[in-house]
Amino acid sequence: MIQSFFKLNANGSNPKSEVIGGITTFLTMAYIIFVNPDILSKTGMDTGAVITATCLAAFLGTILVGLWANAPFAMAPGMGLNAFFAYTLVLGQQISWQTALGVVFVSGVAFLILTILGIREKIVNAIPLSLRIATAAGIGLFISFIGMQKLGLIVSNPATLVTIGPLTTPVLIGLAALALIAILEIRRIKGSILIGIAAATAAGMALGETALPESLTSMPPSIAPVALQLDILGALQWGLIGAVFSFMFVDLFDSIGTIVACSYEAGHVEEDGSIRKIDKILEADAIATVAGSLLGTSTTTTYIESASGIADGARTGLASMVTAGLFLLALFFSPLIKAVPSFATAPALIIVGVFMFRNIREIDFTDLKSAVPAFLTMLLMPLTFSIATGLTVGFLSYIVIALFSGDAKQISPVMWVVGLLSAINLCVSVGM
Repeated sequence: MIQSFFKLNANGSNPKSEVIGGITTFLTMAYIIFVNPDILSKTGMDTGAVITATCLAAFLGTILVGLWANAPFAMAPGMGLNAFFAYTLVLGQQISWQTALGVVFVSGVAFLILTILGIREKIVNAIPLSLRIATAAGIGLFISFIGMQKLGLIVSNPATLVTIGPLTTPVLIGLAALALIAILEIRRIKGSILIGIAAATAAGMALGETALPESLTSMPPSIAPVALQLDILGALQWGLIGAVFSFMFVDLFDSIGTIVACSYEAGHVEEDGSIRKIDKILEADAIATVAGSLLGTSTTTTYIESASGIADGARTGLASMVTAGLFLLALFFSPLIKAVPSFATAPALIIVGVFMFRNIREIDFTDLKSAVPAFLTMLLMPLTFSIATGLTVGFLSYIVIALFSGDAKQISPVMWVVGLLSAINLCVSVGM
């Protein structure tokens, strides 16, 4: 039955390869179980409840894409988007986390509508490649900056805004963990980020910097404090149009790029270059975002770490079933997850930022028409502590430069609409 349902033979796979691939994918992305609750808890959300919401969102999204699209992909709350949720929306704009969840819900519904209408991929293709790459790179800088703050490596300074912090024991442990993760990545050791988090936590416990958990396992924490707490009506206001816009476009870029890259690795690309069942994968991605907001977590998206499982033999949705099952199993280790300190998760943010930044070489910096908007997009995300601001200025600067340099014909109709939304967002955000 498994053979026929997942079409293992047709995909050149077998149960053993799928199980190994599914386990590998889980190990490479399991850090989100520790990092996401740590980030979202800064908004006042209950840590235990967010642990449960994170695991359930990952379980539902991953099992959906496995069954619906028979693809070896995994989903979970996205890095960068969770930081935007916590640090920009809630802490920056001073809105409640309930309203922020409402923003995620609205953006998820928009994802779903665009996907069903077949518009989603067309929007991504209308955005210049340089801006798409700059968006990922800017988010990488943003979450790395947050990671350095959480670690205590960067602290505030009244004269220079920021400066290097004192080299305390937690900072040194975090830096050692960062070096360990980098070395393991260079040596292509699976689960390097998870190993780094575990090593930093163990070192913190040994040196008395963090408390030992009372137990290793327990029943999953109640999800009640965050589930169905979203404020949808509060999210439907002009002042949050930029937030909805940002969640929508970042997830668009992230999911499309990940799906295309992983589909090539898995051999899911047809002879004409089309991605097999991409519509179903995108629908699963959109539904997972809506479900995640109802459960109580930030935007759920397709993870590029799926490529590690594909490299180990995953080819079908059976691998996704394995990954989803492991996320469900992780719910029973919440005491251990709660014991992980911020200085242990901070290196994960920094190294993920490196991963997101590495495609910067694809931008042609000799062409100022694309270089200036891309540079502004990347620079303003960490400096303004806002993904939305970086996107807004990047899109607007691209249109203005193209318009006044005689290249107005290169601006697609979709890009004009994006520019209009960006202008509205900028006016609202600066109080014009």
